[in-house]
Amino acid sequence: MDLVVGRIGKAHGIRGEVNVGVRTDEPDERFAVGAVLRTDPAERGPLTVRSQRFVSGQKLVLGFDEVPDRTVAETLQGTMLVIGIDELPELDDDDDFYDHELIGMQAQTEDGELIGEVVDVVHGPGGDTLAIKASGRGREILVPFVRDIVPTVDRSTRTMTLTPPEGLLEL
Repeated sequence: MDLVVGRIGKAHGIRGEVNVGVRTDEPDERFAVGAVLRTDPAERGPLTVRSQRFVSGQKLVLGFDEVPDRTVAETLQGTMLVIGIDELPELDDDDDFYDHELIGMQAQTEDGELIGEVVDVVHGPGGDTLAIKASGRGREILVPFVRDIVPTVDRSTRTMTLTPPEGLLEL
């Protein structure tokens, strides 16, 4: 299984650099000079990082050995940069999770009542939020991913238990 760590956006300048939408917590490591990244679609890569810099403190700009100029860079727009899950480091804490471990899990109440399936993990400045597709309701419920509300996550059964405050599931 592959995980997306970045998405190539528009070309940046005339030297073959591209803007990259970062989708990893470790951009300095994943996009270090010399790193080789596989691509989706596969025929556009692999790509070897030639240069890496952040513009305005946030926007990542990468140059690749295989991309000599803007013309070639423009052909990469929309390309996903991927790694295999086997390339991820082991997590030190049992309370830490990769997004792909949570997505697809069944969320239930303490009584075992099915709430729905986790379809996304939204990372924001206030913390992580689980997007859960409500079972039988056809809508998404956003649940803060904090221990008070999600006290149990069981990797082996692919389930999590929620203790939502009153009204959270009705919003």
